Amino acid sequence: MPHDLWLRWAFDPFAAILMVAVLGVWLVSGRRDSFGRSALGAALALIFVAFFSPLCGLTTALFSARVAHHVILIGIIAPLAAIALPWRSGPLLPLSALTLLNALTVWLWHAPSAYEWATVRAGPYWLMQLSLLTTSWLLWREVLSPLARTGAALIALVAFIAQMGLLGGLLVFAPYPVYAPHLATTAPFGLSALADQQLAGLLMWVPAMAPYLLAGLWLVLRLTNAVPSHRRQGLSR
Repeated sequence: MPHDLWLRWAFDPFAAILMVAVLGVWLVSGRRDSFGRSALGAALALIFVAFFSPLCGLTTALFSARVAHHVILIGIIAPLAAIALPWRSGPLLPLSALTLLNALTVWLWHAPSAYEWATVRAGPYWLMQLSLLTTSWLLWREVLSPLARTGAALIALVAFIAQMGLLGGLLVFAPYPVYAPHLATTAPFGLSALADQQLAGLLMWVPAMAPYLLAGLWLVLRLTNAVPSHRRQGLSR
């Protein structure tokens, strides 16, 4: 409820295990320079915010909060983890397959029936969270790898942005609310269930794309810097 939202800090043992696991993997094979340590610290801090702070409690009331939670998970925590735990032995799957896998995972857990199932018990809930995080980390791990082909990485980012925009658009323009767990939980926050769903679609449509656009810009700059200066001068003539 809005009046006691900021008191809803809670300890989640599964989230604590996740944080310990990420730290343990980093100690074994993580990136140890200052950039890697900073990425690890930021990822752990955001996992704490996502699963211990009132934001996690708010996701039980508002679908838009759940979408914001997922955006933090797949668009911020996952790339930070990919920086802290970088590309070592090569991709498990081709980049196109990783993009498709991540996109299918996002669509699966935002299907109304699967979403409702995931909000009933801790097991399905953490299956949703871990599958979203893992598939996103695999994609970001490949996209951010210095060994990745820039063109293929840019295509992967554009494809992921397109499918996320499509899903967001469907939520924005749906004529009625489709997420049963939130039909009776949004009114105390001044939102109808449909307005809450539309807000979730807008979050997925616009802000969620920002990390992918920034990564694409970084790839373009990296490609530009990789071209020798004499070739750049020749191309500009």
